[in-house]
Amino acid sequence: MTNTMLDRFLKKSTFNSQEDFEKNFEFVIPENFNFAYDVMDVWAEETPDRLALLWCNDKGIERRFTFADIRRESNKVASYLLSLGIGKGDFVMLIMKRRYQFWLTMLALHKIGAVAIPASFLLTKKDIVYRVKAAGVNALIATGDEEILRHVNEAHAEFPALKHRISIGPVVPEGWDDFKAGVKVAQEYKGERVTKSSDFLLMYFTSGTNGQPKMAIHDHTYPLGHIGTGAFWHNLHMGSLHLTVADTGWAKATWGKMYGQWIAGATLFVYDHEKFHASDILEKVGQYRITSFCAPPTIYRFMIREDLSRFDLSSLEHVTTAGEALNSAVFDKFKEITGLEIKEGFGQSETTCLIATTPWMKTKPGSMGKPMPQYDIHLLTSEGKEAKVGEEGQIAIRTSPKKPIGLCCEYYHNDGETKRGWHDGFYFTGDLAYKDEDGYYWFVGRADDVIKSSGYRIGPFEVESALMTHPAVVECAITGVPDDIRGMVVKATIVLGKEWKDKANEDLVKELQDHVKRTTAPYKYPRVVEFVDELPKTHSGKIRRVEIREKDAKKTEG
Repeated sequence: MTNTMLDRFLKKSTFNSQEDFEKNFEFVIPENFNFAYDVMDVWAEETPDRLALLWCNDKGIERRFTFADIRRESNKVASYLLSLGIGKGDFVMLIMKRRYQFWLTMLALHKIGAVAIPASFLLTKKDIVYRVKAAGVNALIATGDEEILRHVNEAHAEFPALKHRISIGPVVPEGWDDFKAGVKVAQEYKGERVTKSSDFLLMYFTSGTNGQPKMAIHDHTYPLGHIGTGAFWHNLHMGSLHLTVADTGWAKATWGKMYGQWIAGATLFVYDHEKFHASDILEKVGQYRITSFCAPPTIYRFMIREDLSRFDLSSLEHVTTAGEALNSAVFDKFKEITGLEIKEGFGQSETTCLIATTPWMKTKPGSMGKPMPQYDIHLLTSEGKEAKVGEEGQIAIRTSPKKPIGLCCEYYHNDGETKRGWHDGFYFTGDLAYKDEDGYYWFVGRADDVIKSSGYRIGPFEVESALMTHPAVVECAITGVPDDIRGMVVKATIVLGKEWKDKANEDLVKELQDHVKRTTAPYKYPRVVEFVDELPKTHSGKIRRVEIREKDAKKTEG
């Protein structure tokens, strides 16, 4: 089946090489584009019976939604929200885990012109209060889980300006609106298009690996920016069944399980689970014949520790990863077992996929790939000059004469951070990389995470990559600790595999240090090693190196 949807939004929708892709990829932006009307309702008209969403959970329940189902049910949600007085310009926070109502609600909010703020179910009272106040949230829709409800109620007691608390069930406490009951009796939706392309669509709180999270706000063209993500990085087509492992509170959810995938004509597969088990994910791949898979490197690390011979992965055609840099050791092991190369992608909550290994490219394990053609990407040194081949620079996106499709508009209500991020005709990502002679980009680390020791600049990722090739290491984080002689020295905070935990002694420390010396430049080896049960992480699963540094600083002060 030919995908006519791509032809609506691209001047050319099929490419035969990376060169062709880079040269001829160009958007056609309709006036006042709205994803819910211009993609989902069109699919519902043209292919009403085609499967849009296949949802199942860890309790054995399954739901299938055609595109016609999605339109009908999202319209009911839109009508219900309007009946509560929620409309254009209102900010609505969604703490909905992986419940299928999330997708219906997102589309409903797009239709009525409200701004969606997806949020993690791991947020506590403090987190919720901060977000509600900072964004001016006036409605919150949540999964009816006791813990989530409790945190929201505690936040509401401190900040009663939150007008609506809506529970999708199963628990609907006193003082909360009942989503299910309200949608059931909702009047027929007769809403009209109220949005412009420049209106706000979606807001994400950044991960906050350093300091308080910022509010990256996107306009209605943002879904189009994900065409590259879904069609040309995930390599999706009509008939694809795609699974991205991500909670809906992460930006990775709209990256991997909504906009670009549906524009590409794929069916979304959602596995709603309370606790992650790699074996469960692997079973679902075989059971449902999933063709395309995307997950952060951490998930792949857990997967390759399973006996993969027990699972049928033969349906997989294409696998990808993002969220953090991929260690080559994981790439090699997964390819050895499955025959599939993991194609890496890179971007932020502020962007769509910026850099990727596309299907036309030779895969270089550990490399992010090359820039997506909608972005004019540069590597800039600290002096503001273009980095040479092999030279480290900050990944920056040219923003003049106009903002590229997919980049957020600003940091909402934060002029200071907006000016720090956008200046001199560029948006600065804060991430460091270098480029090789073939134009491939290699991740170094966050600018704030780079360690300066004895005149050397050491990126944490290269040391982490070296450590990850040792069988004892499950996860690790590299930070710098002050040193009287060298200024800073490299510290490794390491989570060991179960079979190695009783060997956490000085002999193992020496073994790991020597392993790094043999694997990368010797000066990069960790002079300090600490074994821990788990690493501090953001709600989106990224390692908070800043927390390790702060903890070490307190030890020094003490």
